[in-house]
Amino acid sequence: MAKTKPERFAAFNPLDKHNLGESVADALLQKPVVTLPPESPFIGAGIYALYYYGPFPLYNEITALNTDNQNGWPIYVGKAVPAGARKGGYGLGAEPGQTLFKRLLEHANSIEQAENLCLADFQCRFLVVDDIWIPLAESLLIEMYSPLWNCKIDGFGNHDPGKGRYNQQRSQWDALHPGRPWSVKLQPPANDEELIRDGVTAYISRTKDELRMRQETLTEKDPGISPNITHDTSS
Repeated sequence: MAKTKPERFAAFNPLDKHNLGESVADALLQKPVVTLPPESPFIGAGIYALYYYGPFPLYNEITALNTDNQNGWPIYVGKAVPAGARKGGYGLGAEPGQTLFKRLLEHANSIEQAENLCLADFQCRFLVVDDIWIPLAESLLIEMYSPLWNCKIDGFGNHDPGKGRYNQQRSQWDALHPGRPWSVKLQPPANDEELIRDGVTAYISRTKDELRMRQETLTEKDPGISPNITHDTSS
């Protein structure tokens, strides 16, 4: 009888950067989904995910993956880092203040100003994280979920560029969701709204199927994994 060659398994390294990022991402996904912005201010920097549940026609398939406590596809993933990190340093040990809460509040204000979105149709998850892990966890979450407002529609996180800088083009997000007062001062986007909408439709259709296939693969490897793309622990 021929000898079979023993199978070799890759050794798990808990300090591998992917494993570290994955542990932080998993910690975020175990947090409850709450209102956007959260009801009470808090201190800390970290990561967050925004979820959409509303009737905006282009986003119907995203809504379908998020309703009934599925929360399967964040529309946006982001980070809020201490001031030192924003200036080019690592921000290690810097006092974070209310950095993460203020970032969520900024997003809530942008959504409220949009003419065709309703803030009540959004919720969020957030996680206060030690400075060094924030960029890694954000990158992994974007890779995992390919959120629409990160990967296809640019501009949601933009700020008023300020006087003398309005010669840049209006973002695709502001073209789809007009209303932020400063965005009307910018130049028209390169693509008209119809082309942007067509791109969104194609992206959502393609990415939704990729997410479902990825989840099915994970479920085959571990039958204990929920059939939802993610699962909610808030109920």
